[in-house]
Amino acid sequence: MTQPLLTPHQSQYIAWLLTRRAAGDTVESLASTLVDSQVDLNPHQVDAALFACRNPLSRGVILADEVGLGKTIEAGLVISQRWAERRRRILIIVPANLRKQWHQELQDKFSLQGLILEAKSYNRIAKQERQNPFLMPSGPVICSYQFAKAKAKDIKEIEWDLVVLDEAHRLRNVYKTSNVIARTLKEALAHVHSKVLLTATPLQNSLLELYGLVSLIDDRVFGDLDSFRTQFAANGRDQAFGALRERLAAVCKRTLRRQVQPYVSYTARRAIVQEFTPSSEEQELSRLVAEYLRRPNLKALPQSQRQLITLVLWKLLASSTHAIAGALETMAKRLQGVLDASPVVDLTDELDEDYESLDETAEEFVESVEAPEPDTAALSQEERAAISTEIDELRHFRNLATRIRENAKGRALLTALDKAFAELERLGAAKKAIIFTESRRTQDYLLSLLADTPYGDGIVLFNGTNSDARAQAIYKDWLKRHEGTDRITGSKTADTRAALVEHFKERGTVMIATEAGAEGINLQFCSLVINYDLPWNPQRIEQRIGRCHRYGQKHDVVVVNFVDLTNEADRRVYELLSQKFQLFEGVFGASDEVLGAIGSGVDFERRIAEIYQNCREPHEIKASFEQLQLELSSEINEAMVKARQILLENFDEEVQDKLRVRAEDSRSARNRFERILMDLTRTELDGCADFDDEGFTLRRAPDGIAASGIEGIDLGRYELPRRSGEAHLYRIHHPLAQWVIHRAKCRELGEAKLVFDYGAHGTRISTLEPYRGKAGWLTCKLLTVEALGRQEQHLLVAAVTTDGVALAEEDPEKLLRLPATLRPVGLFHNAGNATLDADVEGRKTAMLREINQRNLGYFEQEVQKLDAWADDLKLGLEQEIKEIDREIKEVRRTAATSPTLEEKLSWQKKQRELEARRSKLRRELFIRQDEVEAKRNDLISQLEAQLHQQVEERPLFTIEWELA
Repeated sequence: MTQPLLTPHQSQYIAWLLTRRAAGDTVESLASTLVDSQVDLNPHQVDAALFACRNPLSRGVILADEVGLGKTIEAGLVISQRWAERRRRILIIVPANLRKQWHQELQDKFSLQGLILEAKSYNRIAKQERQNPFLMPSGPVICSYQFAKAKAKDIKEIEWDLVVLDEAHRLRNVYKTSNVIARTLKEALAHVHSKVLLTATPLQNSLLELYGLVSLIDDRVFGDLDSFRTQFAANGRDQAFGALRERLAAVCKRTLRRQVQPYVSYTARRAIVQEFTPSSEEQELSRLVAEYLRRPNLKALPQSQRQLITLVLWKLLASSTHAIAGALETMAKRLQGVLDASPVVDLTDELDEDYESLDETAEEFVESVEAPEPDTAALSQEERAAISTEIDELRHFRNLATRIRENAKGRALLTALDKAFAELERLGAAKKAIIFTESRRTQDYLLSLLADTPYGDGIVLFNGTNSDARAQAIYKDWLKRHEGTDRITGSKTADTRAALVEHFKERGTVMIATEAGAEGINLQFCSLVINYDLPWNPQRIEQRIGRCHRYGQKHDVVVVNFVDLTNEADRRVYELLSQKFQLFEGVFGASDEVLGAIGSGVDFERRIAEIYQNCREPHEIKASFEQLQLELSSEINEAMVKARQILLENFDEEVQDKLRVRAEDSRSARNRFERILMDLTRTELDGCADFDDEGFTLRRAPDGIAASGIEGIDLGRYELPRRSGEAHLYRIHHPLAQWVIHRAKCRELGEAKLVFDYGAHGTRISTLEPYRGKAGWLTCKLLTVEALGRQEQHLLVAAVTTDGVALAEEDPEKLLRLPATLRPVGLFHNAGNATLDADVEGRKTAMLREINQRNLGYFEQEVQKLDAWADDLKLGLEQEIKEIDREIKEVRRTAATSPTLEEKLSWQKKQRELEARRSKLRRELFIRQDEVEAKRNDLISQLEAQLHQQVEERPLFTIEWELA
């Protein structure tokens, strides 16, 4: 049966219903974002997004879910919501190695095209546009912590609508002068009224870290550091924790993995260790290069970057002979340039061609030695001779490496693949593997190694450029297959990545990927991860395995690692990552405690590189790794783990009940939103499109669309997000949907009578049954209310019968949802609308009262916060006096026991000085307390002014109605 079309009045009502700004504490406010997102959302994610959007007076929140629960998705919902509200100055600050992942997730899941801002793109925009590059993009700006610190002045100039800080535990020591990045960013973002901090470990070693993170959001949640320390860090636990938990509840939300298990099914990780013994030639090469790297003076390495480049060279040496051969040749060429007085190649740029993660590692790698490069024009004969000798050595090492065509680890890979695929077969998983390497040259070697094996036909290469002939052929084929659909974004880089992933999913067996290349891709259809090169950074390993071991994975994930039996340091690294970090086995991977303890993974890599650099003998290596493990254990503060549970975690049953309700609410809101969007579209595109249960096919452009100036509307198939077909994604912000809504909203509506067909609705609505056979008037108005700096819109619908009975509660809206037909008017000039006017006023008064009550709740919450803040500051002032009292008592005791008159007089002088200082402080105390009180009152006055409601009323239509 064909569904009846809407009348023009119903279309206008629905168009406003779809686009109004709902109250921020309801799922309705997120409805369009829930529909538009290209991801099946879990209820805890919706709950977290609502928490972040709820209170218009809040300056931000900390979302502290455990690892693996999708904090990026939660933040993505908030970003999407702000974007929909046209509050589009959005900045996302993340660790350098997560920039691509954020860019990809926003694009894939929320259709937002972000801009990664780093030195090259920043300089290009600054040169072309001659303005602050942070202002330029048409999507959210993504940058690293280091870049944000370097460009803090630019960031401070902009009135941001939202700033998101990922892995925010890096900033938790902002109260320490040593954390320069945190202090710089706090100052640069102090004016921002909406911040979202993401971290699984908001509390690691000290309660002061909570003070630090919260102060980044809002300096008025707690007083100063001393008062916080006195009240919470040094106080009796139970009472202090109760008060602290209450304060944190408004700004921090944490969900645990065990609480969401009814909604998220977790698979396990299974480890396979593939041991190998390098050939004597490989061992000799490793020995020679290791000895070379350990020398105190090397001409080939710029002194200012020696630590960084040495770290990379150790990694390339462990990767393959092909990788280290290329690096050695690059170093020899650089030195030859020095001798020839020709332009010297930038070693980091050259190495970055192969080791693609180098630029990201470099961004977080602060060298301890900053030395000027030597003046190459003034080389002595001895220096020239030393450089020549070093060039000869490097070329000798390179020749040794190039003569070794077959690597023992490569042979071990063939064995590991057979073993791992057998395990996949046992688990019932698809025969697919992703092999990670840190080197482009090793990637080429692995391609040639596997080319003549049974895996050869199904190989996909994935790296930072994806410019090889194989990748470009896959890309061109993908473009043909998806022509005319929204799969094609127009960005060649993004589309090539999407093409390679799809090819791997549908036709491939083995993907060989570099570290930087595979950031941000989702491979939950693959359940075998092979770390051909094992990073030393646990966060990178977690990121790698997380490409496959993520929401949507149906099988246990097998993780293969290689261990060189002749290399004590390699064995110890694996042991540390496996046993201490628990990265390779179990259900959840690395624990929050351990990942949080290391802070920056690049710093951790540096600590391991120092062991390789400084330890030659097995007993030295063993002792150094044991010391590192001991330091790591001491950084995991068990008392703070317990404190975090008490302060930030809620009872499972309470959380699970709330999540169950949230799941039902969000599903209901999304389904209703999708249904009415499609009802409106079907009506407005009548005669232009063919509709079915999954979507519609636009056959011709509707009349008037060309004159509207709206672009980007193509003919063809349209489906709502999360459908699996080849189609344009039809969502509220699609140009076609925008035209449909605009047309319905702007249509001039005259007098009309709507006859509603109760029987055709198909579902019983008991409260409407008494009105069957009756008639009357119905009016619809748009009420826009602005208060607390936030606007919300409500559709006020009222209806009365001709005999003066007002329809109660939601019955007027229920009428508008019934199938209806237009008839000539008959009652409009009769009396009887006084009851309708009175009902409209009554509904309006009740609605404004409800909004005011809700806003008063937010106001009270803010006043309580300011009261606590003022009390904290006063306590801090009183604490100073108490501290001087304690010092005076101590001085008196010392003076009384002093053996000589001279010493007694000295201590009494000290006592008089302290007493004078105490008297001065007491006099100042009341003045300073009055200042705090005045500041509090001023802030509350500002809040009260915001509480005032500005109300705008817009009549949409008034009709006659009849219920048949």
